[in-house]
Amino acid sequence: MRRQRNLTILLSALALGGSLVTGCGSDADDAGSASTSGANPTSESSQPNPGTVAGVDIPDGQIDDAVGRLDDLANELMESSGLPGMAVAVVHGGQTVYAKGFGVREAGTDQKVDADTVFQLASMSKSVGSTVVAHQVDAGVVGWDTPVVSKSPGFALADPWVTEHVTVGDLYSHRSGLPDHAGDLLEDLGYNQQQVLDKLRLEPLNPFRITYEYTNFGLTAAAEAVAAASGTDWATLSEQTIYQPLGMSSTSSRFADYQARSDRAVAHQLVDGKYVADAVRDPDAQSPAGGVSSSVNDMGKWLAMLLADGTFEGKEIVSPEALLPAVSPQMVSSPPRSMDSRPGSYGYGFNVSTTPAGRVSLSHSGGFQLGVATNFVAIPSADVAIVALTNGSPIGIPESLTAEFADLVQFGEIREDWRSLYRQAIAPMDEPEGSLVGQTAPANPAPPQPLPTYAGTYGNPYWGPAVVTESNGALTLQLGPAGQTFPLTHWDGDTFTFTPRGENAPPGTISKATFAGNNVTLEFYDTEGRGTFVR
Repeated sequence: MRRQRNLTILLSALALGGSLVTGCGSDADDAGSASTSGANPTSESSQPNPGTVAGVDIPDGQIDDAVGRLDDLANELMESSGLPGMAVAVVHGGQTVYAKGFGVREAGTDQKVDADTVFQLASMSKSVGSTVVAHQVDAGVVGWDTPVVSKSPGFALADPWVTEHVTVGDLYSHRSGLPDHAGDLLEDLGYNQQQVLDKLRLEPLNPFRITYEYTNFGLTAAAEAVAAASGTDWATLSEQTIYQPLGMSSTSSRFADYQARSDRAVAHQLVDGKYVADAVRDPDAQSPAGGVSSSVNDMGKWLAMLLADGTFEGKEIVSPEALLPAVSPQMVSSPPRSMDSRPGSYGYGFNVSTTPAGRVSLSHSGGFQLGVATNFVAIPSADVAIVALTNGSPIGIPESLTAEFADLVQFGEIREDWRSLYRQAIAPMDEPEGSLVGQTAPANPAPPQPLPTYAGTYGNPYWGPAVVTESNGALTLQLGPAGQTFPLTHWDGDTFTFTPRGENAPPGTISKATFAGNNVTLEFYDTEGRGTFVR
């Protein structure tokens, strides 16, 4: 399916052998009780915990040696990929021990990337936002087990029972039953956050709490419920609870703030093998899931807090009891492929993993096809974390760097060809979509009906109206609340084509528009069989 663009899923199979590996999840009731009580460090502090024992020791100096390799590794990746810019930071011992920029903020300029350059984080925003929720759990505003509808009365899904019972934790662990990336194409058409959230009730549901499907807008619904319970908007809540207390002065959950930064990395879409700054991705509609922008210097502060179990510079930002459920396995995201392989799991906004060295690893990737790729990996038992932010479409560069670093930290050597593995895993994301991609138009196509015959307004309860107009011997399709227009090109008989655009339409994508009486079916929007519009 088109919307299987989630890096967590795409990369899980190969990552289970390395730095992004995940573990088993608990059931929903366990998740619910964890949200209020969490771990009990008092009763366990005096007891040995075999779960913290790693299988491979890290010799003194090995982490420093790994940090010392980063310049060369980053420069090699920049040169081999043609990526415009990247920034990298490492946190160890409660401090940022490495922070550096590579390349330029915009191709064709001499504006250098530095450790304060602000990048869009894309789906890394989920992990950052999870700590915002954890803060409010700690404050008693909500629990991870709070039903979303109790804080957002207008929220609804297709099943009334699920609507009543789905919790903040259910949506943050992608186990609500909503289909993969539900609502993303609506955002591409220009629907705002509330409009997309309202349409979630029209989505077919998979089995509740036993199906993992990654959803930006499901998680957004949970975050907005937390903001509503807190009496403010999400961006302000994030500032007040996490960004300001950590001194993350360049970090925001508002797109306008990112746009206003002078030291800002411009997004570059990969088109025909070249990075081009020709698109702008405004993720405000799904801000809790993909709308944070930050620098590696700021992210270093957040990672330091994470590694210190919620404490930063001696001040508790989030209690360990509220944070632990977020960084604990809550849902199996990738079942094992064989008896001897590890499953992948997801916490509340985090990948939660066990590396081949026997160490817990927390991580998340982020990616916009329109020009962003990011990743962080934290290994709490080694007290080390790395973040890599880039301003180019996802091809596995940040993941390769963090995986190589994690190998060096744990084993003193790079054990896999991560660059090839990630490139191969992500390559399908760049492939254009549509049944006519690569096909030659018919040499002698059947003629269409007189073009005015096709004109009219065609309704669809999910996508809204499709307006087809005829002017000067040509057809135009209009979709979405902002009236996005797409020229229709005749292909054969009653079939025309158009070129979709947006985050979920890789370059070269072609969609059919097939007319049949009073109906028109738009191939690109025929997900879940609902691409037919009726005049």
